[in-house]
Amino acid sequence: MVIHKDFWNRKRVLVTGHTGFKGGWLSLWLNSMGASVHGIGLSPCTENSIFKHARIAEVTDSHICDIRDFPKVKKLLNDLNPEIIFHMAAQPLVRHSYINPIETYETNVLGTVNILEASRDCKSLKAIVNITSDKCYENLEIDRGYNENEAMGGHDPYSSSKACAELVSAAYRLSFLENEGIAMATARAGNVIGGGDWANDRLIPDALYALELSKDVQIRNPDAIRPWQHVLEPLSGYITLAEKLFLEGHKYAEGWNFGPNDNDVKSVSWIVNHLCRNWDEGVKWSKQPGEHPHEAKNLKLDISKAKKLLKWNPSWSISEALSYVIGWHKAFLENEDMQLKTLEQIKEYSDLISKDLK
Repeated sequence: MVIHKDFWNRKRVLVTGHTGFKGGWLSLWLNSMGASVHGIGLSPCTENSIFKHARIAEVTDSHICDIRDFPKVKKLLNDLNPEIIFHMAAQPLVRHSYINPIETYETNVLGTVNILEASRDCKSLKAIVNITSDKCYENLEIDRGYNENEAMGGHDPYSSSKACAELVSAAYRLSFLENEGIAMATARAGNVIGGGDWANDRLIPDALYALELSKDVQIRNPDAIRPWQHVLEPLSGYITLAEKLFLEGHKYAEGWNFGPNDNDVKSVSWIVNHLCRNWDEGVKWSKQPGEHPHEAKNLKLDISKAKKLLKWNPSWSISEALSYVIGWHKAFLENEDMQLKTLEQIKEYSDLISKDLK
């Protein structure tokens, strides 16, 4: 995998969802390479956020905008005229999608339509990376990774909405974007972890909050298996993919999986045990009582295509990723400068993937 820092210097880049967890990390990374980063997204929905503590507004031209508002989206994209778009804005939570399915579909499906439709008028636009989810696949609870050609599906509204976003993307690519000189790919990543995630109903934020308070960690589905990976892993894939789309066009305009190696696909209980051991030996976990909405038990991604054609490879093991999560969070509790801490981790990761090429 090669990320060309010089390529990004002075590129006009739009990140939708820059106020979110993945969007914040991506915005900071792109800015560190010299990109002119513009962002549109909702205000952070939690008191703590990477947007706030890593001061993402300092490194982006930030616009608070709901992607369901087409007239505003259209005007913003027309004014910003980006060369590259990373579409990450979404309603990202499975359990919330059961509570508010209409909002989930409006944001994840119609919001995607709005971004793609508005992008058609951007005169300088050459590449779009549309980030969907590993949950876009029809989950058959099988013990192998899903490849990019498998059926879309989704038991819950969130997963289904991401499958719909994939279908919308394919239709826009074939009907409009190919003929208009815009190369668009979709990217499907696993369960991302990293410092600065305070979202509700996510395993790592919930676990870290309990550990802060020296309370036992409660988990819903201890045996559920997920493709865990540090947030910088898929982001490196998105950045690599964007370069390819910009320089080589429609050759790379299709779906791509970015997940961990098979030996890092772990159960929820394994993840929490590792966190507890490395935070405080006295802390344990227990299963959360009560009935819970359906969530997939087994989910893996086949990443052989990205390895072969993009030369992309995961670089941190799950144990290393969790160490970086703990390090970031402890630095936050010690009132360190979290923009500098985040940039430090980005540099360590960037140096590692550069070294892997030598």
